Amino acid sequence: MAKFDVAVIGAGAAGMMCAATAAQRGKRVVLIDHATKLAEKIRISGGGRCNFTNINAGPANFLSENPHFCKSALSRYTAADFVALVKKHRIGYHEKHRGQLFCDDSAEQIIDMLKDECAGGDVHWRMPCKVDSLEQVDGGFVLHTDSGEIEADAVVIATGGLSIAKIGATDFAYRIASQFELRMVEPRPALVPLTFDPQQWAPFVEMAGIALEVDVETGSLKGRNPTGGRFREDLLFTHRGLSGPAILQISSYWMPGTPIVINLLPELDLAATLIEGKGTIKKQLGNVLSQWLPARLAEGLLLAHGFDLEARLADLPDAQLRKLGAAVNQWTITPNGSEGYKKAEVTRGGVDTRELSQQSMMVTKVPGLYFIGEAVDVTGWLGGYNFQWAWASGVAAGQAV
Repeated sequence: MAKFDVAVIGAGAAGMMCAATAAQRGKRVVLIDHATKLAEKIRISGGGRCNFTNINAGPANFLSENPHFCKSALSRYTAADFVALVKKHRIGYHEKHRGQLFCDDSAEQIIDMLKDECAGGDVHWRMPCKVDSLEQVDGGFVLHTDSGEIEADAVVIATGGLSIAKIGATDFAYRIASQFELRMVEPRPALVPLTFDPQQWAPFVEMAGIALEVDVETGSLKGRNPTGGRFREDLLFTHRGLSGPAILQISSYWMPGTPIVINLLPELDLAATLIEGKGTIKKQLGNVLSQWLPARLAEGLLLAHGFDLEARLADLPDAQLRKLGAAVNQWTITPNGSEGYKKAEVTRGGVDTRELSQQSMMVTKVPGLYFIGEAVDVTGWLGGYNFQWAWASGVAAGQAV
């Protein structure tokens, strides 16, 4: 039976980072993954250029039932630390939008960098290798795999969540959590397009492909512990609902059965502008609205809210214009669901952080067992934040095992 100090299960972002960190400390490490292709989630991220971190990453950019949990790992391994590693490996990168950092060339460079870091500590690889079960024994663990048994003093679970099954996502982390009777925060798709009832969405189907910058919010933003979110990002209409960065962001906060509120013209008080212009603007309402919104969207909104496309602005009462203003500046609509894990970039929820040490990521009641990355109930915003959590939690566990 092969014997190691540390077995890391899952060779994605968090797993490779953890394995490299532990191995470079002198630990004998084996890195195990069931996939035939390494780190597919890194490879496809950022349109193939990997949005590997965000220079603004901090605890405020993460969701968790215990929002303070991520502070320790994020403060000890920052975006600047990962950028220093990227520079060490001479990988060109650029800032694209709101602190998002991307490779100049290819996400493959990040994968190669992590492989090189693992090689620097002489990490042993088992890939493809499926772990059938994990057994706790005196002083450690035995992993029963399709390539034989592996004994390890410590085991790190870095197998992620349920997002994008076609590239290998499984519920392995949750099954191990259940085996050891760990509490879970119910997993659900996050950073995912939202869908609407087909009948409700019928007036907007023809708008598929239209994109514009909006404000979007959901949930409660009041009080000392707000439960909602608000973002200004680009929105994209689809045949089934809404997508784009604005919707992906708000989807992590959205709860089934609750509405989202969208301001389609965040820089303009539409009702006040229309009422003020009644005396001087002689155009039809659709033509007026098309000054600020795509023509198809302007027409669709008017039809959806019962306005006559031929009506002139000057002929409409103020009450009707206020109704239109609310429809544009406070468009309130309730999704009936999302596109699910097949389109979700990450999984929200996972192993309850109250089961883990925030310094080491170890399960407090199972010495030697660790959970890191997306398997844990810590979910970042869109824009490189989830990778930063992978790096930070991986380093935290790698330094502790």
